[in-house]
Amino acid sequence: MNQVVFIELINPFKDKVFRLAKRLLTSTEEAEDATQEVMVKLWNKKESLQSFNSVEALAMTMTKNYCLDQLKSKRASNLQIVHNNFTDREPRLDKKIEDEDTLEWVEKIINDMPEQMQLLIQLRDVEQYEFEEIAKIVNMNETAIRVALSRARKKIRESMTNTHLYGTK
Repeated sequence: MNQVVFIELINPFKDKVFRLAKRLLTSTEEAEDATQEVMVKLWNKKESLQSFNSVEALAMTMTKNYCLDQLKSKRASNLQIVHNNFTDREPRLDKKIEDEDTLEWVEKIINDMPEQMQLLIQLRDVEQYEFEEIAKIVNMNETAIRVALSRARKKIRESMTNTHLYGTK
């Protein structure tokens, strides 16, 4: 496999690799380093990539593992999730403030969830991966993923309902 073929192979998902790394590491610089590291590892395996059913799933798994290794090596106790992909069409100021406040609450709720639930929410609800792809990446069966996502979404809903009913949690 030459460089042109390799680039054509990884181009469709390289941004997803970066977003997952950014989600897990939060620092843009660390996410760029992680993305580069994964791409180098893929390049080193370039001759055997054709044997994989999904190179994208392989890359996402490698990214997840690399980022988790980085976090462990820094003894990071919490993952911080930051949503930068929220866009609007210039709503009224009060609506914009309300949306930002809601997003902050959702981020806080997600940050309090176990690491695995955070990862599943990122892959399914942000990156929009199919359950089959997520199963390959996180090494879980699809039913367990659906159950975990359902519980995570329910927890977010309940926390948001409690927040809006009672002011603060």
